[in-house]
Amino acid sequence: MGNSFEDRLVRRLASLREARTLSLEELATQSGISRATLSRLERGETSPTAEMLGKLCAVYGMPMSRLIAEAEQAPVQLIRRQEQAEWRDPATGFVRRMVSPPARGFKAEMIEGRLPPGAMIDYAQPPLRGLEQHMWMLSGVLDYTIDGSVHRLQPGDCLRFQLHGATRFSCPGPDAAHYLIAICEP
Repeated sequence: MGNSFEDRLVRRLASLREARTLSLEELATQSGISRATLSRLERGETSPTAEMLGKLCAVYGMPMSRLIAEAEQAPVQLIRRQEQAEWRDPATGFVRRMVSPPARGFKAEMIEGRLPPGAMIDYAQPPLRGLEQHMWMLSGVLDYTIDGSVHRLQPGDCLRFQLHGATRFSCPGPDAAHYLIAICEP
């Protein structure tokens, strides 16, 4: 494994499991991800999907943005566009960019998301219950489902909510859904 962002992310996932003294079998049971897949993930043989990261973050009780921030190299106050960590979900083509400079000890951060037309991501549970989010649509259309209630978001719309249950991101198209999310830990 090298020192790419994805390599650091995979190492951080392994260290979280080890810090909690969880076996791969125990993590598989808690996350619903097979032991074999978790093993391949920690060895860097497969890339994590958004769904996998969501399940692992729920086990660890942390927002995905926090996990990604912890995989960054050095904390800074200013981060230029070209230095912002970007991650692509190999399963859906979803792109997540960390807009906020990576740092520990802060409770709020901003994330940019781009979901391709026709793509859908389901999260069975939030990584941290009560997480406050503000989702601001920049372009395209996004159907965002919170606990079974669908919100169709269009450019300029802003949805504010606290996360307590299952969510779904779905882009009906014809263009990609492009949005910013501000996340505040409870």
